[in-house]
Amino acid sequence: MIKTILVPATGNDADGAVFASALAVARPFAAHLDFLHVRVDAASMAVTMSSEGGGSVMVGGLVERLDEEAELRERRARDLFDRFCAREGLAVVDTPPGPTAPSAQWVRQIGLEPYWVAEHGRAADLMVIGRPIDGEGVAPETIEAAVLDSGRPVLIPAAAPLTALPETIVIAWKAAREAAHAVTAALPFLDLAKEILILTVAEEENLSSEEGHQLMTSLRWRGLRVSANRLQPDERSPADRLLAAAAERQALLVMGGYGHSRMREWIFGGFTRHVLQTAAAVPVLMAH
Repeated sequence: MIKTILVPATGNDADGAVFASALAVARPFAAHLDFLHVRVDAASMAVTMSSEGGGSVMVGGLVERLDEEAELRERRARDLFDRFCAREGLAVVDTPPGPTAPSAQWVRQIGLEPYWVAEHGRAADLMVIGRPIDGEGVAPETIEAAVLDSGRPVLIPAAAPLTALPETIVIAWKAAREAAHAVTAALPFLDLAKEILILTVAEEENLSSEEGHQLMTSLRWRGLRVSANRLQPDERSPADRLLAAAAERQALLVMGGYGHSRMREWIFGGFTRHVLQTAAAVPVLMAH
């Protein structure tokens, strides 16, 4: 059961779509939404920028400018939050138990966004975080911190906001700890789905097909409607094949995140990074 959801509020125009997706997830669970805004520590950032610039930047004036920008972002984020709650009829509460319907709360911190998102995320059942768009919104390192450091699942919506939970779920399955964690995290969604498809990717001769069958049998013991298939190699990457299969079914893609070390993901342009950068048409539930 999902009862608490963390949603970063950046003050960016894309916040509205992320907020709407988070509410679509919250509705069937009557979950509480914590909207977290992390304001830049202007003094610390100015010192860092000044040192990187060889000390040529006047720190005093830089602090004032950065603080003004941070104030504008915070005001915009709070305004987007207030208008969203008013439009959707969300009760704003800060102590449990809340109403028997989705509720919301404004949370503010000062410092580094990746740190605070992971810190608050550890206490949530789920995080809903939008992809950065044209350098705006959450930073890529914030999503990485949320997936790797929080121990909690992250739902990354598609470009178009969710209006309801997808009725179909595609599980990108591999016999790995991260994939197993993702399936466990997805159980509240699997229990509501009308169709579940387990997909393994035939990268080489291995036991992928059998492994998918084992998971299918396990989920069927929960009374779920599940099938399994193995995608055969073609000219596309494994990530592109899985994304295309999920998009074709208008499905939620469930997958393990960062199965390799961060350095290997960075050097080889790993599966996780590819999905985060190219899956704008597919909502993704990811866990490490």
